[in-house]
Amino acid sequence: MEFGLHVGTRGAAGKPEGLRTIALTAQALGFAHIGLSDHVVIATDVDSWYPYTDNGKWFAQDSGYCLEQISLLNFLAACTESIRLLSSVMVVPYRHPVLTAKMLATADIMSNGRLTVGIGAGWMAEEMRLLDTPPFAERGKVTDEYIQAFRNLWTTSEPEFHGKYVDYDHLKFEPKPVQKPHPPLWVGGESRPARRRAAHLGDAWYPVSNNPGARMDTAQRFGNAFDNVRQMAAEAGRDPTNIHAALLAIGYRLEADAGSGTERRIFTGSAQAIIDDIGQYRDRDLKHMIISFESDDLHQSIDTIEAFAAQIMPAFG
Repeated sequence: MEFGLHVGTRGAAGKPEGLRTIALTAQALGFAHIGLSDHVVIATDVDSWYPYTDNGKWFAQDSGYCLEQISLLNFLAACTESIRLLSSVMVVPYRHPVLTAKMLATADIMSNGRLTVGIGAGWMAEEMRLLDTPPFAERGKVTDEYIQAFRNLWTTSEPEFHGKYVDYDHLKFEPKPVQKPHPPLWVGGESRPARRRAAHLGDAWYPVSNNPGARMDTAQRFGNAFDNVRQMAAEAGRDPTNIHAALLAIGYRLEADAGSGTERRIFTGSAQAIIDDIGQYRDRDLKHMIISFESDDLHQSIDTIEAFAAQIMPAFG
């Protein structure tokens, strides 16, 4: 079992010293990944349904502050030496596919092969319109085609691709990423189309724990959904054992005096309760657990990281 952090691109992590301190602390404490969320611009009026709250309202539409994700991954490449850098997740339709493939290859090279590419189709129609992407309603098909183009550019000596959304030939794409055949692709999302994408195109499936439409808030639910991913991979002719599982744990909260009652949310409460939760997911083949938190207070962020490393991680060797 490997552990990582997911942080936003604002608050304590939205300043150079804050993000550097968080990353170096996580690296020193043995975290395997540090992940960054992805927004380029924030629309002033958002009517799109946010998948990760019960009422569909997004919690972060306040100041509009957000730094660009892939730029920050390159910043972290220079700040760190061993921790892996995770796009958590990169919204694939936001950026031109050839440019995106080059930006990601650059991050992999600058980090000496430490990039993990978490990917998703996105949920905010307003942001996609502002970025002049292909139609929002077609974002799933766009994402699939862009992923195929990434792989083609990263692995082919004479790249050529002719699709509905991507069309190129007669180009040289060098240098290739350090990692071979390419950086790991973690496919985010809980829906059946997202699971199919992971099964057909991903190296790992990377759902979020608290989607009201497809909750992964018990080990049984998570395990059953992951079994479905592996089944679809086998049906597509892939070896299902080559697809790993990661989980973005939303709502993690360590409370020393809390019990483990029936009303307790997953990954909250006492250290032992959280250890028991994680152990159940590990038994359903979870390999990577990424805990999510955002704070404007750098000291609180460091306290959260240190407490998890001291009280939770030793139980998993």
